[in-house]
Amino acid sequence: MTAPRAAYLHIPFCQRRCFYCDFAVVPLGDHADGANSGSIAAYLPLLQAEIAASPNPAPLSTVYIGGGTPSLLTPRQMEGVLDGLRQRFGFAPGAEITLEMDPASFDRPRLEGMLALGINRVSLGGQSFDDGVLERLGRRHRRQDLLQAAGWLRQALAAGDLASWSLDLIQGLPEQDLSHWRQQLRQALELEPPHLSVYDLIVEPGTVFERLQQRGQLPLPDPDLGADLMDLTGEQLRSAGYGRYEISNYARPGHASRHNRVYWSGAGWWGFGLGATSAPYGQRLARPRTREAYAAWLQTRAASQPAGRPPFDEWLMVGLRRREGVNLERLARAAGLSTADCTSLHGWMALWRERGLLLVEGRRWRLADPQGLALSNAVLRELLAWWDAHQPQEVHLAESPIASSP
Repeated sequence: MTAPRAAYLHIPFCQRRCFYCDFAVVPLGDHADGANSGSIAAYLPLLQAEIAASPNPAPLSTVYIGGGTPSLLTPRQMEGVLDGLRQRFGFAPGAEITLEMDPASFDRPRLEGMLALGINRVSLGGQSFDDGVLERLGRRHRRQDLLQAAGWLRQALAAGDLASWSLDLIQGLPEQDLSHWRQQLRQALELEPPHLSVYDLIVEPGTVFERLQQRGQLPLPDPDLGADLMDLTGEQLRSAGYGRYEISNYARPGHASRHNRVYWSGAGWWGFGLGATSAPYGQRLARPRTREAYAAWLQTRAASQPAGRPPFDEWLMVGLRRREGVNLERLARAAGLSTADCTSLHGWMALWRERGLLLVEGRRWRLADPQGLALSNAVLRELLAWWDAHQPQEVHLAESPIASSP
């Protein structure tokens, strides 16, 4: 089997935890920085040790450094991380190397230092242009910080020091209406980011937002308004020249994230760092979410046995969310579904096709844009119910049946 050519690195440190966040993060305080943090200094050797122990290395075509807030690291610390990857794997010519950056965590010299290391793509966590919303999200940055950071990225792109950058936004926030969201999109488009990721707010277990929701203090948009917000997003971004290549991701020509497409194509990737998930050769493995447990895991490697291969329903959900869709017949054959189950699956899919939510193009099925994507959660929930009723015993797929299927 071909060794993965993509790697995700998790830098778990943040200055504070946002109220919607359930990621594996370690809050350090509003004034924390890689230069003065003992926690960061203690973590980086563990990350380096995991990278150095990787089996079957092959040159990496994409690297994504996420978190957390990776831009809390100093350029010198980041250089050590990239050198570890370079020594163990090497980078393929033209490799896409993405760094997540929080607007309140860096200045222009730090950005320039990161770009000098070979980082050529930045994902900027803006989330909102509204200071009141940012405060209610628990974010540290404010609108002016976001505008300033985006300005530096635009200048770096124009100078050829950066190949691309992306802006993250969240829709479906408490008390949000169409007028407010239209203003948010207008401000985003004025910055001309080559790529936009627009995420629906999901209230995750254990978060501040979940506690507020349980107390009736989180007034979220109703489902109809949520669908209208998504429709408005698609309409505005299409008009501005952005193509939707995955349910939450929009890009101008030539700026789709190659690393994102690894995930949604079903191809394998390496994962490094506490809380990170890897899926080399179709085998999914999640690492411990605390530094102490992660350090113990590195010592024993007892947990290095695969946690399980992504099953048929996961590959189908991944495929449907992509613009390219999924070859249903090939997927069913790879999963070993019976003829009767294949017929049942086709019938289930056809019902959604009749409603205009699924499209068939040749042998590939995909969610319609925008109707199917707007109702994707409903479609995928019913898909999971179908799978629970029909799945064979112990059916798993060792390799992605959707990555290169026609």
